[in-house]
Amino acid sequence: MKQTTNAILMIRPVAFRMNEQTAVNNYYQKVLDGLLPETVNAKAQAEFDAFVAKLRKAGIQVIVVEDTVEPNTPDSIFPNNWISFHENGDVVLYPMFAENRRAERREDILDILEDEGFVINEIMDYTSAEEDNVFLEGTGSLLLDRENGKAYCALSPRADEELMIEFCEDFEFTPVIFEAFQTVNGERKQIYHTNVMLTLGDTFAVICADCIDDKKERKMVLDSLRGDDKEVVLITEEQVNNFAGNMLEVKGKDDKRYLVMSESAYKSLTKKQLAQLEAHVEIIHSSLDTIEACGGGSARCMMAEIFLPKA
Repeated sequence: MKQTTNAILMIRPVAFRMNEQTAVNNYYQKVLDGLLPETVNAKAQAEFDAFVAKLRKAGIQVIVVEDTVEPNTPDSIFPNNWISFHENGDVVLYPMFAENRRAERREDILDILEDEGFVINEIMDYTSAEEDNVFLEGTGSLLLDRENGKAYCALSPRADEELMIEFCEDFEFTPVIFEAFQTVNGERKQIYHTNVMLTLGDTFAVICADCIDDKKERKMVLDSLRGDDKEVVLITEEQVNNFAGNMLEVKGKDDKRYLVMSESAYKSLTKKQLAQLEAHVEIIHSSLDTIEACGGGSARCMMAEIFLPKA
């Protein structure tokens, strides 16, 4: 199984704003005072378009789908939480914590991908778990080491342990389960998505080990990464707050490897960390300030990797 792809799906926002339903446990979201909703959306669209242009310039295939005005889906810019695409032609649909995020699931997106020549064989649908208030938010919750057959998951209100294990059984991944925390007003609270504190590259991993408070769990996760010959690049909680954990490795022209991140993530990294990463990949960074502040997610969340076979 390959770890990285050169094709990604991105959803261009039409009514992006801070989602009050996700803010209850996404502590990275902020209210941008004094900005009209139209202004916020216009800024998000400008950031989105500039970001897509940089990716395409590197030879990455970006399939952009416009969001729809109805239903109201303020977080549609983060498709990786509700869908994932796999090499065997499987598409997985995931149960979402916020009710207004469930409306992001659109069948027409699958038609668009098929029109682009991708093959869809089967749809695995876990969304009925929502009826039991059980959630697992796609590759936000699950970090898939496809090559080594492991799935990393930080448990949270949006990542249920039993459902995660069921996913691993269905897709033959070994679960690596732990808890990750951030400090909010002096209290340790669970981080809402694994992919804000961990990035899995082909030959490296970026992780905030300080987020894993339990020493045994921390050692277990680091041993698992290093055991697969990944160079571990450690980041701080302050860097996590700048979305330095929320990155994605993709392939561009001639299968050249890139690591994609936001400008705030890039600026937060030290020279040493950048040198460690640049030994493996070339870095692409783009300003996503509005999207990060209102959405509480960053570059990685905006890209749903397409591993589907081509017709």
